[in-house]
Amino acid sequence: MKLLLTSGGITNDSIYNALVSMLNKPIGECKALCIPTASYAIPNGIDYAWSFISGQEESHMCDLGWKSIGVLELTALPSVPRELWEPKLREADVILVNGGDPLYLNHWMKESGVADLLPSLDAVYVGLSAGSMIMAPRIGEFFVEWKQPRGDDITLGMVHFSIFPHLDHVSLPHNTLIAADQWAETIHGDAYAIDDATAIKVIDDQVEVISEGKWKKYEVTTFE
Repeated sequence: MKLLLTSGGITNDSIYNALVSMLNKPIGECKALCIPTASYAIPNGIDYAWSFISGQEESHMCDLGWKSIGVLELTALPSVPRELWEPKLREADVILVNGGDPLYLNHWMKESGVADLLPSLDAVYVGLSAGSMIMAPRIGEFFVEWKQPRGDDITLGMVHFSIFPHLDHVSLPHNTLIAADQWAETIHGDAYAIDDATAIKVIDDQVEVISEGKWKKYEVTTFE
């Protein structure tokens, strides 16, 4: 599976061009599925979910001109037959995963069964904030709000690094570079702090930072 892990979505030409290069056909010929689930565990999440689905937010993920777009609500999947939704997931060319609470999203990715299917999909996974963070081995206590039943911050581990999104965002005064440095010390693994003009492209084991903004890489050796 190809991953495009963003902080703020498709916010500039560099990230857009990276997405286009990862698809095997033009955007107008691609079937998309969007996952709004992470929104529901944060204040005003119902509004954010609709803004994401309808393409009315600045992330520009659902409004790119896809051939078709469907909504995959993870919390509903355990209660319906798998044959109703799995074929649609496997047919998708791109999966657009909204931001919100990362551990809530992580929990429902696993409970729904979608997490088990992700590695076998022939699709581009595009994460927005929490949608990117859950691909990491863990998110760090700095970002823990909703509590997982087992009480930890462990996530899917589909990449080897963790992500600190929204670096120096005007609406998130705590997401400073100093805070990112302190967060990275607690991760005990490789990590990136990225702003909303930055994304991380992952194909197989190849990692590439796509940026028109600010980012910082942390490696385990940084803190030894």
